[in-house]
Amino acid sequence: MNAIERARLSLEGLSVGDAFGERFMGPPHRVMSFITRRAEPGGVWRWTDDTAMAISIVDELDERAAIDQDALAARFAENFDPARGYGAGAYKILSAIEDGTHWRHASGTAFGGMGSLGNGAAMRVAPLGAFFSDDVDRCITEARKSAEITHAHEEGIAGAIAVAVGAALTFHRHKGELPNGREWLACVRDLVPPGTVRSGIETALALPAKTTTAEAAHVLGNGAAVTASDTVPFCLWMAAWKSHDYAEALWETVSAMGDRDTTCAIVGGIVALQVGLEGIPEGWRRSRERLPIRL
Repeated sequence: MNAIERARLSLEGLSVGDAFGERFMGPPHRVMSFITRRAEPGGVWRWTDDTAMAISIVDELDERAAIDQDALAARFAENFDPARGYGAGAYKILSAIEDGTHWRHASGTAFGGMGSLGNGAAMRVAPLGAFFSDDVDRCITEARKSAEITHAHEEGIAGAIAVAVGAALTFHRHKGELPNGREWLACVRDLVPPGTVRSGIETALALPAKTTTAEAAHVLGNGAAVTASDTVPFCLWMAAWKSHDYAEALWETVSAMGDRDTTCAIVGGIVALQVGLEGIPEGWRRSRERLPIRL
């Protein structure tokens, strides 16, 4: 499997996860009744901004085999559709880029000049990690470049690096070159810059093996705060322990509630590299709204 094939596989897992999670947005008591029964959503599963931005990354890698920040910013703006559920911060940044503001200014002046520490750079980056799985140092560099366009804060960038590295190392895990579970998570942790995202991964590493999904979400977060540190450690914990079964990983992830489309997109984009295309339920792939990209 070559680099772009790996990226497309991850995009397939990410987009199905994104669309699956989005179908469970709603009142918690009602949603949990469906999740507890493993009742699959009906209708067309519409994907969100997570997938829209991931498609831009895959298109960029397909064309250039690298991240050209100006070109990727232009793709993000061109594909920007507010109906896909972009957060307020992303809406403001992408609208500014669309109106001619340079991405560096739009990103750097966001949130009072702090830059975004949200989970948006992490939600879209798994295919990039898959693409650069043969060169982890390059993976880190390119993940940072992909994040900076919208996330100038170091924690937003760290979240993207963590997910990209997780995807890259999962492909090696699939080939039997890396262990599963806690050892894999430790390998990811070691490649993430110091800060709250890395601290969250440290906390995830310390959780007992018998920890339930609800307990893990309580300790690590479930994306409800929409920050990288509240989202990425939980997603990596899930990918560490549920990587053998795509469907089960997604059911468990969505059961934590929170930012369901994003947590499922991150987990789906990583786990797909472990289970392969055949590991993603065919019915789920058919239910997901069609992607405007060749897979």
